[in-house]
Amino acid sequence: MKTRIAVLMTMLLMFSSLQIVSAEKVAAPKEQVKYQVPPSVRNITKENTYPNSTQDLPTLQPSELTKKLLDSSKIKIENPDLIRMLNESSVNSTPFALGYRAIVYLGQWPLNYESTETSPNWEYQKINTNYYDNRGGKVPYQIKYVQEAQKIVRGGLTAKIPNVEDVKKMMLLKAMEKTQLPLSFDTIIGAGTKNDHVYNIPVNRLGYLYAYAPAVNEKGKVTYGEVYLMLKGNKKMIVVKNVTSQGIGAWIPVQDHVSFGFAASERPR
Repeated sequence: MKTRIAVLMTMLLMFSSLQIVSAEKVAAPKEQVKYQVPPSVRNITKENTYPNSTQDLPTLQPSELTKKLLDSSKIKIENPDLIRMLNESSVNSTPFALGYRAIVYLGQWPLNYESTETSPNWEYQKINTNYYDNRGGKVPYQIKYVQEAQKIVRGGLTAKIPNVEDVKKMMLLKAMEKTQLPLSFDTIIGAGTKNDHVYNIPVNRLGYLYAYAPAVNEKGKVTYGEVYLMLKGNKKMIVVKNVTSQGIGAWIPVQDHVSFGFAASERPR
């Protein structure tokens, strides 16, 4: 009888401990969403008087032959232009290929980009200032954003590097995937662009409404290599030689978004 009671008590303790552990798992706080757009940043896609073209860089799907070639490489290949070139290539097999061997040099390419840090700067570049002097006013004055002149915001790589356009495409794809933001190395805010949000300038104050273009700072490593297509009998494979890596960074503007900052002061700024 005592043995049965001891076993029953042990089972109850184990069950209660499992409940506590499961409760702790349920109560565990969720991870904070990264790259959350702050309230001071507003989407002006509809209001922008300059229609920016959507930066659409879909991931290129490799053909069956290209998949086999990419899988044969010991170095990861993600360059969309290299994948496109392989997609457009065709290598016919022949039953009389016994002893056949050929090596085709495809050139030196940036093969892949590995992202190590992606951080937004919501005040990357000031693009506009709206101002009103309410020092002689008797009631608060309401001010809204109006873009006074067209502004071109450009990003770019932070260092000189071979095959700039290929590297920019790979960095842009990784940054867009991580942030889920509409990114582009060039964006334009047209003159006369407005936003309906109201800022109140108190009596006896000067009001300044600053507008900034946000951008993402992308940092990582790009891998280069000499790419060869090797044909050996009926086998086809990619061989990469002289592999090198280089650190690189880039500023990539957020398209059709404006960050606002408001200040009211007694004296001119």
